[in-house]
Amino acid sequence: MYKARYYKADGKKGRARALPESLFDGVVNEDVLHQVVTAHLANRRQGTGSAKTRSQVRGGNRKPWRQKGTGRARHGSIRSPIWEGGGRAFPPIPRSWRTRVPKRLKGLARRSAYNSRAAEDRLLLIDGLEFEEPKTKRLAEYLETIEAQGRVLILTDGRNEHLFLSARNLSHVEVRPFGEESAYDLIWAENVVVERSALEALEETEEEEATDA
Repeated sequence: MYKARYYKADGKKGRARALPESLFDGVVNEDVLHQVVTAHLANRRQGTGSAKTRSQVRGGNRKPWRQKGTGRARHGSIRSPIWEGGGRAFPPIPRSWRTRVPKRLKGLARRSAYNSRAAEDRLLLIDGLEFEEPKTKRLAEYLETIEAQGRVLILTDGRNEHLFLSARNLSHVEVRPFGEESAYDLIWAENVVVERSALEALEETEEEEATDA
């Protein structure tokens, strides 16, 4: 069973807390993780790159000069790729890079990413951060206090608009409601900070489902 460092809302360190085994089962499937992250990056591509072939460039319907006797290299058209302003050889064309990933595979990759971060002691539990108004400086100081360095992903228990706005000007910090993060988000982050109440709600939900079953 994995345990994670725990910090209170004021930044003071508490006793390490056990992580739910349903999410942190200790299995890191690197092949699935690689497949899902690669698909995620491919799906972010716009696929709008475009250039003209020699057949799409205007002009060049006649030979620029006669074949022999000029002392220059022979050419058949100014639309040739070797001419400035000519068409491109093998140009990019608009296309979709969309790759479909099964929901079950996404879930497996997400659990693998969580286990990877927990095994490396890069997952932290915190009490809920209540911001009465957006305060970027306060958030930055709190992350420094709990030693969450580098790229940080904060997972909140539900939507926290003030916390989201506080992190908006911090290029190395991302805020997501717990459950909306992807495997890529977890791999991107060097430290994952999770509100303890979000994991507690997950455990309660799983217990209710087990009871109903």
